[in-house]
Amino acid sequence: MAKEEKNVSFEQALAQLEQIVSAIEGGQVGLEESLAKYEQGMALVKKCRTLLESAEKRIEMISQTDSGLTTAPLEETADTSKPE
Repeated sequence: MAKEEKNVSFEQALAQLEQIVSAIEGGQVGLEESLAKYEQGMALVKKCRTLLESAEKRIEMISQTDSGLTTAPLEETADTSKPE
C-alpha cells in the first residue's frame, strides 16, 4: 500500500475507491492502468476493512466499560400491527 493510502481516513479511502471503480467501469483507462487501479482499489478495500474492524472493537470495548452495558445481538421484535 502506498504511503498516502496508510494515512487516509475511512471516508477518504471509500471516496478514492469509488473514483477507481467509476474510472474502470467507465472505460476511461486502458488495460495496464486498469490493472494498476484495481491493485490500488484492493489495497483501499483492505484499509477500509481494517478500519471497520478497529471501529467495531472500540465499540465493543466501550460497551463493556463500567457503565454496565454489554454487547448482545439485536432481537427481532414481533409485528404487533393489526392485519387489515
